[in-house]
Amino acid sequence: MDSMAFEVELAMPYADAVGAVEAALQQEGFGVLTRIDAHEAFKEKLDVDFRPYSILGACNPPLAHKALSNRPEVGLMLPCNVVVESIGSDRSLVRILDPQAMMQAGGFDQDPVLAEVGGEAESRLRRVALALQS
Repeated sequence: MDSMAFEVELAMPYADAVGAVEAALQQEGFGVLTRIDAHEAFKEKLDVDFRPYSILGACNPPLAHKALSNRPEVGLMLPCNVVVESIGSDRSLVRILDPQAMMQAGGFDQDPVLAEVGGEAESRLRRVALALQS
């Protein structure tokens, strides 16, 4: 696990991992607003093969609303990105961006409202990572 993300290695194929991640996010109040399938885009735009790799844009509407109502520019850092990639035939890697690290990088960590939102988002996303590990 690096400082910008929570990492979880899963003993399941990529397609199953994407479903498991989406279900775990939903349990914590996050929906997936966007999905970028990098492997499909690279094939279409560059005609190159790439391992299955998706970037999911996860959003918790109440937290996003609170953050954007307080500081509209925080929208540059939304939604929370979650990456799912294949690391073998029956193995996948999930990386979940740490909202606290994102707030610090954006200079928003000194704002009390955003600190609260970031803390709540971090707690929820940590629970997503823990749920995936079990």
